[in-house]
Amino acid sequence: MITPLDIENKRFSKQMMNGYNVEDVDDFLDELVEDYGKNYKELAESNDKIEKLTNELEHYKNIEATLQNTLVMAQSTADEVKNVAKQQADQILSEAKSQADEIIKNSKVTAQKKLDDLEQAIKDKEKKMEEVKKSFDIYKAKMESLLISQSEIIKEINKDEE
Repeated sequence: MITPLDIENKRFSKQMMNGYNVEDVDDFLDELVEDYGKNYKELAESNDKIEKLTNELEHYKNIEATLQNTLVMAQSTADEVKNVAKQQADQILSEAKSQADEIIKNSKVTAQKKLDDLEQAIKDKEKKMEEVKKSFDIYKAKMESLLISQSEIIKEINKDEE
């Protein structure tokens, strides 16, 4: 390949009439055209390659930006879902606690009512038992009185028969 230094240092032999040898100049120009053609073709291929690589690089940069946006959006969505889930969990927990408190309160009220009812039933039974006991005592007293009077009558009958 001809370098710029080769071109600069190239000397043509002079012909007799103060000119350069046409054949030498033509040969040099042919070499120059050949090298220039190769260089021009390589430069065009390199420029095409650079343009293609630049386009691919731009494409990959767009993909990277899209992926970064997607990751940011995914992270944001994940955070949002996490926050919503936490809020729902807190709400469910709060409702469950409220329901548990209500159940405990109702259970206490129900248990207290049942206890009060049992105490009242016991008092009623005790009162009824006292009444039955009084009735029994009255019955017993009447029976004793009847037996005493019957015994008196029998004694009198026995006295009369004697």
